[in-house]
Parts: sequence; structure tokens; C-alpha cells
Amino acid sequence: MKPRVFITRDISELTGEAWKLAKKECELDVFPYNSTMPKNELIEKVKDKEGILVLATDSIDKAVIDAGRNLRVIATWSQGINHIDIEAATSRGIFVTNTPSEALATAVAEAAWGLLLAVTRLIVIGDRDVRSGLFSGWGPLDYIGPQISGKTLGIVGLGKVGKAVAQRALGWNLRLLYTDIVAAESELEKELNLERVSLETLLKESDFITLHVPLIVRKTYHLIGERELRLMKPSAYLVNTSRGAVIDEKALVTFLSKKRIAGAALDVYENEPLPTEGLAELDNVVLTPHLAGGSLLARTEAPILAIKNLLAGAKGEVPPNAVNRELIRH
Repeated sequence: MKPRVFITRDISELTGEAWKLAKKECELDVFPYNSTMPKNELIEKVKDKEGILVLATDSIDKAVIDAGRNLRVIATWSQGINHIDIEAATSRGIFVTNTPSEALATAVAEAAWGLLLAVTRLIVIGDRDVRSGLFSGWGPLDYIGPQISGKTLGIVGLGKVGKAVAQRALGWNLRLLYTDIVAAESELEKELNLERVSLETLLKESDFITLHVPLIVRKTYHLIGERELRLMKPSAYLVNTSRGAVIDEKALVTFLSKKRIAGAALDVYENEPLPTEGLAELDNVVLTPHLAGGSLLARTEAPILAIKNLLAGAKGEVPPNAVNRELIRH
């Protein structure tokens, strides 16, 4: 009998042959709407399935996992896995997989650089002023932002995205600092001119800080809070393309409104999709709608990888991108 799988969003247009393979090898059930699936419906759908494919907007908690009596795999189309109760899945012997593609890392790194340029060089404000008729001609004191080259860039988290950000810093004549629980190989540090420091040192010495860490409740939730913001230079800028709750947004609003840091650019939010009250009214912050991973290549490569993970797990095989690898029996 074919394994039964459920997908919480119709991604057929992005996945081509992989989607056809899923239809051929599985009994495929799909939520037909382009919106987040109600939890009660998800619980009902998962009851008889061997596998489910979910998005980062789907909350896969213990209640959902317990409902899936036959579940073998939870495949998420995302690199982050904070929306899934990994402990509950692992205790049931259910594989959890993600999609850590090179294309996604490249897309997010490029977006991080775009956000940094947008907030420092007042690009969003300038665009707004031109469109609204406020731009009346060039003036020597208008739209002045800091120069990036020759300054210090701090990278928090040197995973695939952090490394891609560092690679794109070559040629900018920047001092590159990074902090990570694991030191990079010495050859990579030399190649990219990276200096590993503590988070405290990075915050104190960086002119621009970009966040690339997963959201782990006991480790990175509010990693950047009031204490950390106090360590930053008043002239510093903060960029976040990781997960919203890595930053205490209420504290960030206070520091931005009082100009205790120069600015921020956010692609993710603590209570997504809504930014914390006060953020949208500030001119020294750029806000984008979780678009960092939205390159055409990333949006086609990642869901195909998710389907491959789903098919392998549903058939009782070890998925290519298992997160809870302790379930693999040698």
C-alpha cells in the first residue's frame, strides 16, 4: 500500500517533477488554500498519515504530533525548525527534516546585505519621498548615511548563511568579527579575514551587526535584549534575517526611538506577521515581509528537497536531511 502523506500548502507549481513523483508514489492529500491551515483541521488530517510536509508558518506541537498515530516523518520547507516540537517527535521515533540548501543560504545572505544598504543609505526613505512628491531636488545635507567600507561588520552565527554573508564582504575593506559556539576552521578564518570574538565584544566593536542563528528557546530566544543593545555603539545598525524572537522587539523599539542605536533592518518578527507596536512608525528601521529566502532558485530548490525528505521518510527510509539524526540506526 502506498504511504499516505499530507501537505499543508499547494506547492505543485514550484516543484514540477518532484510533485509528480509524490503523486505517483503516495496517496497525496493537500490543503488547497494559500493560507495557514487551522490547527484543528491539521490535527484531523494528520491522524492517518505516514508523512506530512509543512511550512514555517505551521505550528507542529505535541498535540499535532500525538494525533499522527502513523507518522514517520515531518518534513518542513524551511531551514529553521523552531515551529516543530522536536522532542515530542523524537520520542515517537518520527524523523524531522529541514531544507538547508545552498541556494537558500545565498538568498538570505544577499537579502541581509540588501537590508544593510537600505537602512544605512536611507534608500527606503528616499523612495518614499520621491513617490510622495517630498523630493524637491538635491541638497548637500539631505539623505546622508554612514559609509560601510572601512568599518566593522559583526556576524552572529557562522552557519551557511553567516559564511555566505562573510564571503560577500570581501572587497568592502571591512573588519569582520563573528561569534559562534563552534570556531570556524582556521583556513576559512584566514580566507575570509574573520576574527572570532565573544558576543559582548562583537556588540561593542561592530558598526553593523547581522544575525544568523536558529531560534532555540533556551539559547537564542531574546539573544539580543536590553543588555545587549546597551553594548552597541549609538552609531551601530542591526540586521535580522534569522527569526524574530532572537530580538526582544520591545527593547529594540525603545533603543531605536531614543536613537540609542542608529537603525535596524528586520525581515522577521517576534510575533509574525505583526511587528511590535511602534516599529512601523520609526524612520530608522526598514521592515520587509519575510522575503530574505525569496530568490527564484531558493523557492524552487528548497520545496523539491522537502518533498524528497517527505517521500523517503514516509516509505520508512532515512530522509536526506534528518534533523534528529539520533533516530538513525546503524
